[in-house]
Amino acid sequence: MKSTAIAVPLTQLPWRTGLMAPLADFVSLMKPRVMSLAVFTALVGLMVAPGRLDPLLGCIAIVAIAAGAGAAGVLNMWYDADIDAVMTRTAGRPIPRGRVSAGGALVFGLALAVAAVVALEIAANLAAAALLAFTIFFYVVVYTMWLKRRTPQNIVIGGAAGALPPAIGWAAATGHVGLEPLVLFLIVFLWTPPHFWALALNRADEYARAGVPMLPVVAGRAATTRQILIYSILLAPVSLLPWALGFAGAIYGLAALAGGALFVGLALRLRRAGASDRRAAYRLFGFSIAYLFVVFAALLADSGGKASALVLAWTSTILSAVGV
Repeated sequence: MKSTAIAVPLTQLPWRTGLMAPLADFVSLMKPRVMSLAVFTALVGLMVAPGRLDPLLGCIAIVAIAAGAGAAGVLNMWYDADIDAVMTRTAGRPIPRGRVSAGGALVFGLALAVAAVVALEIAANLAAAALLAFTIFFYVVVYTMWLKRRTPQNIVIGGAAGALPPAIGWAAATGHVGLEPLVLFLIVFLWTPPHFWALALNRADEYARAGVPMLPVVAGRAATTRQILIYSILLAPVSLLPWALGFAGAIYGLAALAGGALFVGLALRLRRAGASDRRAAYRLFGFSIAYLFVVFAALLADSGGKASALVLAWTSTILSAVGV
């Protein structure tokens, strides 16, 4: 006997109604995909730092950093709702679609930011909490409110906010920031412009319509691909510094060397590609995400037994807490 079941769109399923739909919208405001990379680099910073943080407090610290990154995303979407409404890539976000009010997003973002900073201070230390507060402020006020609509260097300067999570993780474990987390900051800082400009190349018309002076809009494709290549070339040797300075081993060194060479190669291919070739920019953008993950994963793998021991301790603590 044939089934008479009717396919129902996901948006019409019962779990999308009632409280679940608003909850999903508030989670969407936190930019979970962007947040995941920031949280991962923070986790690596915390795990490779010297010293030992209590496993339970370490878990709380990572959750607090994730909440802080999410709060920055919420406040960014609150302020940029007018831009999001006219761009195809962002028009479906909760505020332009009217699923979350601007006022509700503002209150949620501010409350989440305060809670994240306070929780990190309690779980870790004042230095990490202050650095998280500064990161949220820099991303929301300096980048979103000031730079984004005024200069094509918005991503370069504003990228400092996205580069701080590994330093926050390091500070959570040690209570201070030294040379090592500054090197990790520099890697993410130099990675950010080619990553975002590769995306912006194929979205230049949308940014122009929204009045955002991204580099491809202001300077054109040729200048943008040249800048992408320059930053990619700078990133390659800087990514080797953890190995050269001795706080990462051969696994990291090989990953950084191979990843940097591929990054430069894709940037060169983009530089030589014709204006009608959109695939080269998409290819570099996609690779850049994998690059950052692989490089920081290699750094974590090179931390040896410390990372494994910390993961085991976290697992044991969580299981004990739930009575297993």
